Amino acid sequence: MEFMDSIPAARATAAQAHHRVGAVRTAARSAVPAVTDPRAAQVRRYEGGQLVWRVQCGDMINRERCVTVLVQDDQVVLVGPPGETARLTAGQLGQLRAALNEAAKLTER
Repeated sequence: MEFMDSIPAARATAAQAHHRVGAVRTAARSAVPAVTDPRAAQVRRYEGGQLVWRVQCGDMINRERCVTVLVQDDQVVLVGPPGETARLTAGQLGQLRAALNEAAKLTER
């Protein structure tokens, strides 16, 4: 009988943990400044709880690639396509600039 009683307790504990994780994610998202440039909103997302910006681009032979911007330890990290060159159109460059500006504001906190 003890086993049967522990199942509801385990479910309640799991639900509480899930609620706490959701609250932490919500708090982290609310700490992010409002998007000042709509181009940044198009490329901004959460991946594994980490805020990242992915700007689509191409390489030298016109394959689709992306440049990634993220904030880590109060620094902005810019990740290009592995071992390749990123070619950006004027619109893509605007998205990258907006993402970098927003990431820079996060590091100033």
